[in-house]
Amino acid sequence: MPPDYAQTPLHLPAMASWPPAWHEFDEQQRDALRAAEAAGRPLLVRGDPGTGKSQLAHAAAFASGRAFLPLVVDSRTEATDLLWRFDAIARLADAHLCAVAGADVPTGLASERYLRPGPLWWAFDWNGASDQCARLRSPEPPPETAPDWTPAKGCVVLIDEIDKAEAELPNGLLEALGNGRFSVAALQGKVVRQNPAQPPPLVVITTNDERELPPAFLRRCLVLTLKLPEGAELKQFLLRRGRLHRGAWAKANEAVLEQAADMLLDDRRDAQAAGIYTPGLAEYLDLLRALEQVGGSDPGAMLQRLRAFTYQKQPGGE
Repeated sequence: MPPDYAQTPLHLPAMASWPPAWHEFDEQQRDALRAAEAAGRPLLVRGDPGTGKSQLAHAAAFASGRAFLPLVVDSRTEATDLLWRFDAIARLADAHLCAVAGADVPTGLASERYLRPGPLWWAFDWNGASDQCARLRSPEPPPETAPDWTPAKGCVVLIDEIDKAEAELPNGLLEALGNGRFSVAALQGKVVRQNPAQPPPLVVITTNDERELPPAFLRRCLVLTLKLPEGAELKQFLLRRGRLHRGAWAKANEAVLEQAADMLLDDRRDAQAAGIYTPGLAEYLDLLRALEQVGGSDPGAMLQRLRAFTYQKQPGGE
């Protein structure tokens, strides 16, 4: 059965390259996570930047006691980066050294010694990925996990900002995500998600919708769209998150939290009118963090000074 996700705020510890944070699952998030796991499908999370899309995967991993395996996509990322990485440069350098020395090509140049498992390989078959890492020219440790974690607890894979890549990336993941297996040509074999000792991973994919995703890929996903509330509800949402993230400082500076929220709401209206990027929760929390660090005994005064570094109209704007 899919895990239950806490209905109370969670303090997330640092996991992989992600810093500590706070997260509160709402009903929609809990339902989407449980439905994706029950259906055995990836969860595609849409929404504006700063709505917590990526953190949802971090929170799901911590709440369910699973390993967290993130990969942030950029324009150069390929589908194979999620499956494996072949270090062709190191192999070429080793072959060159052998040629200079006049030595025969050693068995140490076998392809498997330069093949590093990617996040989906670890998520499908942790023990097999560990065995492969032991064969490397320079053996590597497995991804960082909690001290008490075992493969039987499973993994959460985050494919972050998939819309940054070309269409070949989501299309190249169809076999792995749809069938739970993928081919490894260098080993002349397959990695198969059929290990009864390791449950299927939860795969969370985020997009800012900067690029349209292929229909064949979308059909294999459940889709969750995260949106910030509007109007008075947005202000209360910001205040609640500010209190959660800034703790005792927020409690002692409630008036500043309100002023910062009003400032952000004004900026959002200006940005929407200008048709440009709209600041949201991430910018509000960044502002509060800055005020806590540099605001001293009068964070309200510092808030007005920091106003110059928040959203401003575009040059030539009204």
